[in-house]
Amino acid sequence: MESLREKEQNERARIVLWKKPFMTLFYFFLEGSCLAHTFFSRLVERKKSVLLGILLVALLYVLYITEGSHQQVVEVIRKHFLWCAYWVGLGVLSSVGLGTGLHTFILYLGPHIASVTLAAYECKSVDFPEPPYPSKIICPEKEEDSMNLFTIMSKVRLEAVMWGAGTAIGELPPYFMARAARLSGSEFDDDEFEEISELIIEKKTHPEDMGFMEKAKLYVHNLVQKVGFVGILACASIPNPLFDLAGITCGHFLVPFWTFFGATLIGKAIIKMHIQKLFVIFLFSKHHVEQAIKLFKYIPVVGVKMQLPFKNWLEDQRNKLHSTDDTESKAESTNILSWIFEKVIIIMVAYFILSIVNSMAQSYHKRICKVKREYEAKTKRRV
Repeated sequence: MESLREKEQNERARIVLWKKPFMTLFYFFLEGSCLAHTFFSRLVERKKSVLLGILLVALLYVLYITEGSHQQVVEVIRKHFLWCAYWVGLGVLSSVGLGTGLHTFILYLGPHIASVTLAAYECKSVDFPEPPYPSKIICPEKEEDSMNLFTIMSKVRLEAVMWGAGTAIGELPPYFMARAARLSGSEFDDDEFEEISELIIEKKTHPEDMGFMEKAKLYVHNLVQKVGFVGILACASIPNPLFDLAGITCGHFLVPFWTFFGATLIGKAIIKMHIQKLFVIFLFSKHHVEQAIKLFKYIPVVGVKMQLPFKNWLEDQRNKLHSTDDTESKAESTNILSWIFEKVIIIMVAYFILSIVNSMAQSYHKRICKVKREYEAKTKRRV
């Protein structure tokens, strides 16, 4: 059985677009069909809940389109709801997909916090519009005597907490899959969980052969299993690429939902998010940015060449913050850094899409292997 599983894993590792494009796409569409069928089947099973949801949405839509004095309140709620939903959605994209997430903190939240930080120090105020911000932040006329980290942190707290909550929600699929498999009595067919099972055996037999990553995975597994809420909170409170294992472990050992999700939400949306937010604000404080640009000259070969683009970018940001002309505020920057950042976003989004395609194709391969094993087991029992 172990040799068979190893053979299946080796086959699955080759099901990627750059090795077997036609098979990968074919499996991807089949897996999508299976997921769609499962989704609609569950909707049919929960007819009352679906009907109640449709009626609620219809009532809200009627309230939204009906003219009246309530429209002012509706507009405020709509703007804030969309703003929060935007950051929650980006957070979900960052952690969903068992390791194939899109790094939305680097692409969206980090730059947003950085831009607010630069604006706060340049304007000596955070009295620009409350979230949701306009497409352009303009310095207010009134300035404050001083600016500190905690004032800026409070300005971007809503976006950061919503993004952190989204990352916590994105950790739920591994938990629910492992929990459902355990409650149904079937084996959880996941490569990560199988690897952990093998590592536990290997630790007992050959502990000296384990590498750093193997030890780290085993440590996360044992910490969550033995310590419970505190262990989940500790794993969620730091940048942890192995946190999927925490969800799988909690689901497999039937850890209560609110124990897992509560610890994950507190760790990711409050503790870790404040650490990351404080780091970005500290890094992009006005004097730190200028000092960092001066230190570029010590980087061999490219250091001096990088100074000018960064100086131009910083000056461009300052000019935009003090610009009151609408046409000028909408003008796009031609700075080379902006061009590079746009290309980085395109590459990372493309990689995310490719990862999702590969992951779904490999999930369908798991289905095939599982059916084959069940069929062979039945055949042997008959014989």
